[in-house]
Order: sequence, then structure tokens, then C-alpha cells
Amino acid sequence: MAKKKATGGLDEGARIRVKEGVASPDFPDVLFSGWTGSVVEVSGKPPAQKFIVEWDAPTISAMPPDYLSRCEAQMLYHAMACLGVEDLELA
Repeated sequence: MAKKKATGGLDEGARIRVKEGVASPDFPDVLFSGWTGSVVEVSGKPPAQKFIVEWDAPTISAMPPDYLSRCEAQMLYHAMACLGVEDLELA
């Protein structure tokens, strides 16, 4: 199966960095600014595409403990997030 193409080079497998000021979709008080990872899935069509991002090891090890415990309490997987194209840039 071919990889899905996205806008701005943000295809599946692309290394990304979250832009300044972008908050967690689940916890608006937690900023994802500067977090890095890889796009593992692209869904939807422009301009409403969503990107499933898997955080890299340095990002996971630097996550605030409060964020981890809140994810666990709400049964959310902390190592991934779903963000929009406006939230991401190539790393």
C-alpha cells in the first residue's frame, strides 16, 4: 500500500516539530511547542487533514510527569497525538 501524500511535505514517515504555541488537543494547558516525532498516519483531505504523530524518545523522556499521569487517568496513549497541518513543521 502506498504512503498517503500530504501538504507541505508532511507525508507518512516525515520527521516533524510542533510549532511554537501549539497546545495538546486533550489538555489545552499543556504546550507541545518544540516536541518532535514522526508522522505515522495522514487522514482526511486538505485543508482538514489530520496527522497522527508518534513522539520520539527524547520528547517522551522530557514529557511533564503531570501530562503522563493525566493521559493515564483518561486512558490516552501519551506517545502519540493527532494534530493539524497548521501545528507542524518539518524537523
